Amino acid sequence: MAMQTDCDALIVGAGLAGLVAACELADAGKTVWLIEQEGANSVGGQAHWSLGGLFMIDTPEQRRWRIKDSPALALNDWLGSAAFDRPEDAWPKAVAEAFVDFASGPMRAWLHAMGMRWFPVVGWAERGGGHAGGHGNSVPRFHLTWGTGPGVVAPFAARLAEHEAHGRVAFCFRHQVDTLITADGAVVGVAGSRLATDDVARGARSSREVVGDFAYRAGCVIVAAGGIGGDHDKVRAHWPVERLGAPPAHMLSGVPHHVDGRMIDITARDGHAAIINADRMWHYTEGIANWDPIWPAHGIRIIPGPSSLWLDADGARFEAPCLPGFDTLATLKAIRARGHEYSWFVLDQTIIEKEFALSGSEQNPDMTAASWRAVLANRLSKGGPPPVEAFKQHGADFIVADTVDELAAGMNRVSGEGRIEAAALKRTLADRDGQIDNGYGKDAQMAAINNARGYAGDRLFRVAKPHRMLDPAKGPLIAVRLHILTRKTLGGLHADLDGRALDATGQPVPGLYAVGEAAGFGGGGYHGYNALEGTFLGGCLFTGRRAGQHAATVC
Repeated sequence: MAMQTDCDALIVGAGLAGLVAACELADAGKTVWLIEQEGANSVGGQAHWSLGGLFMIDTPEQRRWRIKDSPALALNDWLGSAAFDRPEDAWPKAVAEAFVDFASGPMRAWLHAMGMRWFPVVGWAERGGGHAGGHGNSVPRFHLTWGTGPGVVAPFAARLAEHEAHGRVAFCFRHQVDTLITADGAVVGVAGSRLATDDVARGARSSREVVGDFAYRAGCVIVAAGGIGGDHDKVRAHWPVERLGAPPAHMLSGVPHHVDGRMIDITARDGHAAIINADRMWHYTEGIANWDPIWPAHGIRIIPGPSSLWLDADGARFEAPCLPGFDTLATLKAIRARGHEYSWFVLDQTIIEKEFALSGSEQNPDMTAASWRAVLANRLSKGGPPPVEAFKQHGADFIVADTVDELAAGMNRVSGEGRIEAAALKRTLADRDGQIDNGYGKDAQMAAINNARGYAGDRLFRVAKPHRMLDPAKGPLIAVRLHILTRKTLGGLHADLDGRALDATGQPVPGLYAVGEAAGFGGGGYHGYNALEGTFLGGCLFTGRRAGQHAATVC
């Protein structure tokens, strides 16, 4: 006798990966229920808060800037960054290779057909560790979606609204999954707690008051519930001490508190799905405390151009590849190797106006509103973009000064530690300024700046013309204290190319899928040890699509 079901498919999590999977299933005529512990204003999950960058290969946007990219070059960059070295990396590597094919093939046309568009200048993110076969992007590949993260979410949310109107899709908000229901070795449903209605703002800590329970059954369950970045204790428990040193006692959160990995643990416990690569993670080193926070320990990432001096807590300059925008984890390792929990950018007003961007849809209201008038007014007028200037004025981590002595005193006041010596800081700035007169020299950062300006997009919109920081005409001087900012889970539930969750023997668990960050963005960690940026949203799109298409054939 066939099992009685409530719908064809249950999706746990209404973030981007879950929305994409739901669209594929509903488009195939299946009934889908999305189970989400937060409120209706949380649709889109972490994608909503993102800058909306997408990793794509050999696109019209790249070709307009004479960027020569190819699937072969992109795959070489990916594999050099991932450095897959474990037996369990077989599926993550297969997913990575398939994603590169997707990102160089149907991805752009698929998204373009849904109305997505991109800012014409392609960004050059995560430029790498210094050699061709290693980590980093050889060319610009970061395509900024017009409308930022909400612009990525919107086409899928609109499709689901249509399906909802026709009875094929239902959203179950404030439903917290506590258990996977199994029968005869297969996952057949979910059960849990109904939470009290809470009208908190998106991202804010919501109530966990239980007002009832639920149990739903379906032909399959897709876990799309995100990673662990909001639970600092869990981040520290999985921290790779051998690679990155001891975990820091103090961190900021780049994601809301409910991004806690709870569903990953439940899936492993009840569905007997394997978790792999839990020690691989992606945390930023350019975090600043949000002066207007939404969630606990709310941090914002600075997305820097290459010109700021990067100093450790004692004021000593980091060596390449620990340069702004080049090698995230190498810099994290260097900070922790020196026993510090923060570092500094030192720059001037000329650099901040051209090179500072803040990550997140809410920090880029002009881009998020898709307003060319606002973009041109904000980006080309005197001063930095308004959100940057607001942080400069209100942010606890910013110091603005006319002289090096005043800057050093401000840095010591903010840190409360008195580590910065004004004379040594002045010497560091003077040494750097001495490399300006020629278009070449021995300073690796100056060489990197000149290389970046060889790309017209950077020269026009992103990288300041080299100049002396000690020139008062370029000032005032600015220092920014940088915190470690939790963000992404690079490992997760082991899954195959179609998103089927795998058990400890590598066999699919019947009825169970894992997508998005819960699956390490694909396969249980398709980034390997390092990410290339634009690949987080890309992984959600790719895995949600593949799992939804496969599940539609079996549920």
